[in-house]
Amino acid sequence: MPRGASETYRRYLSAVMLHGHASAKACDLGATDLYALNVLELGGPMTPGELGARTGLTTGPTTRLIDRLEAAGYVRRVPSPDDRRKVIVEPVGKPAGLDEAMAPARQRIGQLLGSYSPEQLEVLFDYFTRAADAYREAAEHLRDTAGS
Repeated sequence: MPRGASETYRRYLSAVMLHGHASAKACDLGATDLYALNVLELGGPMTPGELGARTGLTTGPTTRLIDRLEAAGYVRRVPSPDDRRKVIVEPVGKPAGLDEAMAPARQRIGQLLGSYSPEQLEVLFDYFTRAADAYREAAEHLRDTAGS
């Protein structure tokens, strides 16, 4: 590992989180609300339980989250086609101003990525894919052991 790698990586993660919070605030949302919308956009419609598991929220906070997002017009609850007793949460809208809030970072990151060779980009995106899996698995492990 290069010297200072841990600090550099932690600074990177902190900057990503800070940008997420600032983007949410620019759209009059909480960071968890924006995160949940991203989870729904990436994962598609899901049950409230699935959304709670993917966001790390328990039942009560997940219900309040869905209530807020539904009142704002970003999601809707629909009956599950497989089981009418269940409900599915599906995304129906995007926060106004989100694309504008994200545009400067997207542009700068796009320029940054454009400075890498195709081989370097392949390594970077392999890392992103594998690191996302590693973080997700570690979060699941923490969630599972926290209840024991």
